[in-house]
Amino acid sequence: MSYGFGFGASKPEPLSFAQAASSGTNSSGSLKISHFGTAPSPETKSACKTEKTTQAQITPLDFIPLLENQWRNMDWSEEAKQTLMESVRSFKPASESVPEARVLLIGPVGAGKSSFISSVQSVFSGRVINRAMVGSSSSTSFTKKLRSFRIRGAGETADEPTALVMCDVMGVGEGETTGLTLHDALSVIKGHAPEGHQFSPEQPVGAETVGYVRKPSATDKVHCVVFVVDASKVSSYAKSFGTTFQQLREHISNLGVHQVALLTHVDQVCKTTGSDITQVYRSQSVQQAMVKAGALLGMATSYIVPVKNYCSELDLDESTDVLLLKAVDHILQYANLYFQDNRD
Repeated sequence: MSYGFGFGASKPEPLSFAQAASSGTNSSGSLKISHFGTAPSPETKSACKTEKTTQAQITPLDFIPLLENQWRNMDWSEEAKQTLMESVRSFKPASESVPEARVLLIGPVGAGKSSFISSVQSVFSGRVINRAMVGSSSSTSFTKKLRSFRIRGAGETADEPTALVMCDVMGVGEGETTGLTLHDALSVIKGHAPEGHQFSPEQPVGAETVGYVRKPSATDKVHCVVFVVDASKVSSYAKSFGTTFQQLREHISNLGVHQVALLTHVDQVCKTTGSDITQVYRSQSVQQAMVKAGALLGMATSYIVPVKNYCSELDLDESTDVLLLKAVDHILQYANLYFQDNRD
């Protein structure tokens, strides 16, 4: 099945995620090009202005009670944190020829990909740091290049790299000239895109790309793909957006690469969770957001984990650390499945 990625062509036609997220094909069989959303009509704007705001003024976060029991078991203790940290530090890929697990984070602009990388590194550094630079715009991707971050925290000095490498790429934008293309995303996963490559919809990754990896080895390839979805925006993502990601997931699965997902900004969808992150698995709001994320991605919720990134904080929080480390442990389990499936 073809989605117009242009594989096999000398100069592939780059499609942005926004372009590819159409509801069908045109008469020639190629994908229709459409943007994520359309501007509201004057009639709609008028209706919005005149609509009574009584219900809109009610904050739903205040009226959704917590569940009596956690819908996933979590240990928030210091001992649990240390156990998870040691698990990440001691992780080794189930392959003699590959020393590191390369994990690619992919998702909409502003979903929290770079923030997650920085947050994980913060946990192992013992202080809040921002290694992966983070932007503030929700419409334009701050990250433009392929950057790989080795999570450090192994050894007595806590400065030795672990066997985990997180790859940050351009976010999925709503405009055809602002987001990562499907072709380039798959080029990264296959290991063709060189480190530091600057993404441009007009210049897709190809044989003419400087540093292009013609015959990628197992160490060049991505071993697990992590989709990142913003819990506070999951209800407002266009349906066509989900279509695109499900198409991408199909291609990734054909490459034998396992996929999981992070649900970020969970503290913004539940008032109680915002003040006490240990309540995340008792929150119906978070649970509902996870179900919506699963529907968006075409993924069972068992593959999805909630996280709270360090954004405005200056100090670490033990419970936030535990949730982040649990997510990393979840990712590494599926990355290791790749190595088990492709043993030497």
